[in-house]
Amino acid sequence: MTTHTATSYDQLPIIDLSAADRGPQARALLHAQLHSAAHDIGFFQLVGHGVTRAETDALLTAMRAFFALPEADRLALDNVNSPHFRGYTRIGDERTGGARDWRDQLDIGAERPARVPGPGEPPYWWLQGPNQWPAALPGLRTAALAWIDRLGAVAHRLLRELLTAIGAPAGFYDPLFGEHAHPHLKLVRYPGSAADGADQGVGAHKDYGFLTLLLQDTVGGLQVQREDGRFHDVPPLPGAFVVNLGELLEVATNGYLLATNHRVVSPPGATERYSVPFFYNPRLDARIDPLPFPYAAEAPGVTTDPANPLYAEYGHNELKGKLRAHPLVAERHHGNLLTPA
Repeated sequence: MTTHTATSYDQLPIIDLSAADRGPQARALLHAQLHSAAHDIGFFQLVGHGVTRAETDALLTAMRAFFALPEADRLALDNVNSPHFRGYTRIGDERTGGARDWRDQLDIGAERPARVPGPGEPPYWWLQGPNQWPAALPGLRTAALAWIDRLGAVAHRLLRELLTAIGAPAGFYDPLFGEHAHPHLKLVRYPGSAADGADQGVGAHKDYGFLTLLLQDTVGGLQVQREDGRFHDVPPLPGAFVVNLGELLEVATNGYLLATNHRVVSPPGATERYSVPFFYNPRLDARIDPLPFPYAAEAPGVTTDPANPLYAEYGHNELKGKLRAHPLVAERHHGNLLTPA
């Protein structure tokens, strides 16, 4: 059920990234807002990011064309065929918190050749590999890869401003990204409520990278767990990205910055909802060194979850999540990595 929101929770903080270019006073205010949002909530709405309406429309047009393809064309890209967890996931095949998510999606990453882990190499190298693209829709590849590049640049700038905002070196994590970073894009459709009445569009979870930038349509359904422990709606804001911090930033700051639980409640009836989350992730072999910053003594420690241990190398965290979320892919390609029941 959708949670009724108290007045103080009607909207996440709205942060204008373009303030960084408007002189010292405007940039100082931006940093104060970023600091507060990242430390207190872990979520905010980002405007002034420079992504144009034309760029957004190009992606959304290609995305809607993909979901309008005949089912056989979409299933030709079934991610069960990809040991790299790329491609199409049909409705109900992804799981969060052990329960099915009522959505279908296309998972896309950096377009790179497959890297099969050699003897003694970490198994997370399986996550590197080619995407699956629909032959009937060549424009989708162009639009999606352009979006990854565009939002990667926005996220890079945002991360530097955020680190500056808490007194850390702006470029401290730059070496973890660059040409070998591991970005991830999802094109997601929520088709309305499941026939059995279950309303889990996607279950409560935290993201495991650095930053997530979400483009959501006007339907709504995203909910964020706030300080009162309840899940509150995030009303869509035209032209904004919903930004949340991933677990790596919580780990890097020993809990000073928050990775926050969030979920999506399925839209009612047959209403469709479209969303495009972009995950700004470092190299798979990136080790996350503690961030030097002046508030480190105030850090409360990282949230511990025995069911979700966090590893120093980013790739182990992503592989753990993928094996859990996509059991059909895991069973077909990675049975040796699964923990016996």
